[in-house]
Amino acid sequence: MIAGIPWWVIVVIALIFVSAYMAFKARLAESRLEQQFIEREGRIYIERIESEREARENRKRELSN
Repeated sequence: MIAGIPWWVIVVIALIFVSAYMAFKARLAESRLEQQFIEREGRIYIERIESEREARENRKRELSN
């Protein structure tokens, strides 16, 4: 007993803090991965829009010639 508290209670409290820290780290890592995914999908979308725009301009040029 430390200060009238059983040792197992202190261990349980310490494990709660460790668990909270690990959950916080996992949340940060997941948010980083999600941000990378969003940026990658955004780039793909922009590239698709640009290629469609170029194709549309090419069709207009072919029709005007």
